[in-house]
Amino acid sequence: MAANIAGEHSVERVTKSVSVLRRLYVGALVLGGLTVLMAIVAASVGPFAIPFSHTTTTLLSLVGIGESTARPAEQAIIESIRLPRIFLSFFVGAALGISGGIMQGLFRNSMADPGIIGVSSGGAVGAVVAIATGLSTVSAYFLPFFAFIGSALSMATVFLIASVGGRFSMTTLLLGGIAVSSFLGAITTAVIILTDDLNVQREIIFWIAGGFDTTRGEDVRIAVPIIVIGALISVFVARDMNLMLVSEDEARSLGVRVALVRNTLLVSASLITGTAVAFSGIIAFVGLVVPHVVRLVVGADHRVLLPLSALGGGLFLLVADTAARVVLSPAELRVGILTALIGAPFFIYLLIKTRARMIGL
Repeated sequence: MAANIAGEHSVERVTKSVSVLRRLYVGALVLGGLTVLMAIVAASVGPFAIPFSHTTTTLLSLVGIGESTARPAEQAIIESIRLPRIFLSFFVGAALGISGGIMQGLFRNSMADPGIIGVSSGGAVGAVVAIATGLSTVSAYFLPFFAFIGSALSMATVFLIASVGGRFSMTTLLLGGIAVSSFLGAITTAVIILTDDLNVQREIIFWIAGGFDTTRGEDVRIAVPIIVIGALISVFVARDMNLMLVSEDEARSLGVRVALVRNTLLVSASLITGTAVAFSGIIAFVGLVVPHVVRLVVGADHRVLLPLSALGGGLFLLVADTAARVVLSPAELRVGILTALIGAPFFIYLLIKTRARMIGL
């Protein structure tokens, strides 16, 4: 009898594992394929249009397949201007998507987003200080550096508040994040108002609105490794996160170090969010909407949810950035404005639909 029960449990675990892998592989294949197609489109369109065939052969030549049929000018535009922007927008979107999935899981609230513990607001203060003091003109790296420092200090402050009394509290973390975000938002507003130079004010507002128009290859080489490492760490502990969400006591009984896993996830999410904000400015709704949509499609298993939220966030922001470049061409709309215009109504629709389903309408 005991052997039969053990056998049934074994079969059930194998079945669940196969189902998880199937959902993950299918989702990754679909989102990966769409991302490749969108990258070709993004590298082709713009004020200087490039034939899709030229773009495709150029991209293939970069990975060692065939030779490019593009003219030298077209090849230079693709490799030096558009590809860095494509890579950065995708990885920033991936960072925001997976961070949103982590925050929504840890707080058990689908309304949570990566900026909930003040990381985005801290990055904004750091960037605003760099611009207002003129330090951003000294070196191209000063602005993202100050933004990242601001994010890190904000995160550290919120963590310290949540740990007062020697015991970590997620509720205090959330409330502390809201308070710190409000305080830092007031500082940002004060700096803008007190700045006399209209050009500096305009630069600050442009940065806050989010965008990738100044992206360089060096930005990609700095930001991408940090985002990838943070994302891999998060995915690695996704199984433990599932157990914690069922019951922290049960997770402990199964050998999960709950405090370590929770802090690892929070630090990873904050690190990659801070990196994203440092190189892109504040981009709203990606980390809020994308994990929510992915959860509706594939379920709440974080072994599937987190990787697909990263891919979905990357694809969403790549589409948004491409649209921002062409919708007012030759002028350019800020990406953060476009994601808010798209994300806010779509999220309201999701809320109404979910509410209607809950009350049986």
